Amino acid sequence: MTSGPPTGVPVDFAAALADLRRQALRTEVRLTEIPAPRRVAPFSVALAGDVLPGPPPGPAGADDHDHDDEPLATGRFVVLHDPAGQEAWHGTFRVVTMVRATLEPEMAADPLLADVAWSWVGECLQAAGLEPGTGTVAEGGTVTRVLSQSYGALDGTPDAVDLEIRASWTPVDAKLGTHLRAWAALLAMAAGVPPLPDGVAALTRRFTGPSRQRHTVGP
Repeated sequence: MTSGPPTGVPVDFAAALADLRRQALRTEVRLTEIPAPRRVAPFSVALAGDVLPGPPPGPAGADDHDHDDEPLATGRFVVLHDPAGQEAWHGTFRVVTMVRATLEPEMAADPLLADVAWSWVGECLQAAGLEPGTGTVAEGGTVTRVLSQSYGALDGTPDAVDLEIRASWTPVDAKLGTHLRAWAALLAMAAGVPPLPDGVAALTRRFTGPSRQRHTVGP
């Protein structure tokens, strides 16, 4: 007797979740499943990601909740699925991502910062074999930079530049593990982590399953 997806869960969405679970990411990237956005699509799953300076203490796969290092970058990876498709998506799946990192203050004055940051998205997708038109369609996004300067009692606090990259695209099929790896590479790039081939570890968190959408979760 063969097993299949839970009752009411589309086969394509179940296959996409299974492909996400199979992926292995570098040890600096830690993932946690979070509540997925709702009302946007009938099915979705969401992950929060942090890039930490080093591997967590203890054996591989150990719980890293007590790891005290501040993240170098944070982000979200969301998969939306509508079996009927949505016109704006040009497909039945949509990947919605966000990456946020603090950069060196001198980068704030660089007029090309946003262009360079957006180019990272294309580089990471293409490095994962996701060429526009064949791996993804309907790509879009925004790059926001905010310069924080301190005054008064906080005078003397170093200036900081917060960079946020929001990107979304439509996968051409349900093999979403490659898309997860591309986003993880973008997260590491924003964090300034060198793209080393070693230091790869399996995901330590498994998804509890798909969620039916009934309300909206804010950004």
